[in-house]
Amino acid sequence: MLNRYPLWKYLMVVFIIAISALYALPNIYGEDPAVQVTGARGASVELSMLDTVTNALDKAHLSYKSAVLEKGSILVRFKDTDTQISARDIISGALGKNVIVALNLAASTPNWLESIGGSPMKLGLDLRGGVHFLMEVDMNAAMEKLLSQEEDAFRTELREAKIRYRSIKTAENQSVNIILRNEEQANQALKLLQPKHPDMTLTASDNNGRFVLNAKYTEARLLAIRKDSVEQNIKILRNRVNELGVAEPLVQRQGASRIVVELPGVQDTARAKEILGATATLEFRQVDTSVDLSAAAAGRVPAGTEVKKDRQGRPVVLKKRVILSGSSITDASSSTDEYGRPQVNISLDSEGGSKMSAFSEKNIGKLMATVFAEYKDSGRKTPEGKVILSKHEEVINQATIQSALGRSFRITGIDSPAEAHNLALLLRAGALIAPISIVEERTIGPSMGQQNIDMGIQACLWGMLAVMLFTALYYRKFGLIANLALFANLVLIVGVMSMIPGATMTLPGIAGIVLTVGMAVDANVLIFERIREELRDGKNPQQAIHQGYANAFSTIADANITTLITAIILFAVGTGAIKGFAVTLSIGILTSMFTAIIGTRCVVNLLYGGKRIKKLSI
Repeated sequence: MLNRYPLWKYLMVVFIIAISALYALPNIYGEDPAVQVTGARGASVELSMLDTVTNALDKAHLSYKSAVLEKGSILVRFKDTDTQISARDIISGALGKNVIVALNLAASTPNWLESIGGSPMKLGLDLRGGVHFLMEVDMNAAMEKLLSQEEDAFRTELREAKIRYRSIKTAENQSVNIILRNEEQANQALKLLQPKHPDMTLTASDNNGRFVLNAKYTEARLLAIRKDSVEQNIKILRNRVNELGVAEPLVQRQGASRIVVELPGVQDTARAKEILGATATLEFRQVDTSVDLSAAAAGRVPAGTEVKKDRQGRPVVLKKRVILSGSSITDASSSTDEYGRPQVNISLDSEGGSKMSAFSEKNIGKLMATVFAEYKDSGRKTPEGKVILSKHEEVINQATIQSALGRSFRITGIDSPAEAHNLALLLRAGALIAPISIVEERTIGPSMGQQNIDMGIQACLWGMLAVMLFTALYYRKFGLIANLALFANLVLIVGVMSMIPGATMTLPGIAGIVLTVGMAVDANVLIFERIREELRDGKNPQQAIHQGYANAFSTIADANITTLITAIILFAVGTGAIKGFAVTLSIGILTSMFTAIIGTRCVVNLLYGGKRIKKLSI
């Protein structure tokens, strides 16, 4: 019998629309301005800190909706953004610098919806807002790091050539001074080192019997260092953003030494701030056990060594020469050992593996230390307003080399699984070439974003109303069916966007929905006009409905597939808001085909299928 669907098809349509409506529901509840407090380096926040936060807010007479400690962080909700911003400063002052205090927008989704994975759509910076970071690359620290590597290279090359020198140290004008014993050795060193370091200018001088060979980078090399430092950091920041799972991020250069990072729709701003701002890396160094620790604590150490402290504050004497740094790490993952203690599993590149193998083979039975190094905001600024970073180093473990190590090994001595996870993430994403500091942090939210949301919703509603009015007047009862499908299509789009973890709704995305509304009606117009043609050709209503849907299908499919291909290309080559438009358009095309071809056919079959009818209201 014509125009009859089996029961399972009706149930399938109802199930799909019901599921979409269920997951679209969290968008009605909205979000609260909030302040999030997390422990630095993955540490958990204690319950006493929650009391400190609430007491500080009460003392300042700032009202809040709720303050809870969950999943190792504190989340305080507020009624408006003005209170939220004031509260952040108060909380930061009360807790000090051992925690990360960040602005956030917390979803107000009921627990029963969250328990089944329901959450509102992630909105882009132009709608809901997100986090905007302006970061500055510390070029001086980048130069110090490179010059330190040059010092090690000079020592090794002079030692291999058996040229004796007094000392090698970095000078104030971003150069390296090699102090030699006599003029002959200075000339020998110049002839040896200049060909090996073509990107440096070496100049010999004699100052009252003090023979100095000054090595300084050429201007071309200095420009390349500055450019590479920023570009490499941009690449690594993008890797870190990918690790955070943020959709449609923006990471781009601004000026000579600054980087803009925008994270639309981000949920955990505290973790984003920690991961992006961190400049952590590892260094592997040999422990000098021949030095008396009490003398070392007093500052009396042999040349070529220095004192660092472990996590208990005890001094450890290390060789200055770095065996291996974090730049040789290709992969890192966190796990636990057989005793349940956190550890990080390290994989090295081929060059790093060779260095580690050669060193460990020669030093079996000796101690090797793992040094954790990171740069932090010192709280001080230069006269120009730049943030001064201070370097913090600590020995996180000392291990006896039992046998020759290869490209894979593990490090222990880490305080918590959360810290092991964060350290593995940073090492996996790459150590920053130069330290960066966050010079500006903004959470873009309700002000302009809400205005864009209101304008977008109005455009979508007015467009839908105009289309629905036209279809209802022109196609009568079939027009009402098309309007029902149009509304279902909007629910499907919102539901699917809410279910996809990486999807972000932007202002161009709303434009994609408005465009989809027109395209969805276009499919129904094709079907309804086909039905009218069949009726004019003398077909009975049942045959006209059947032939109308059958004949219009190929035309609708061809038109939508070509548009879908265009949307996929836009997504592949576009960035930012263009990707948002492409995602919404792609989802809208698929949902509109479902509602126009299957959805409306279900309703038409229910109303007219298997019945004797003489006239259609179309």
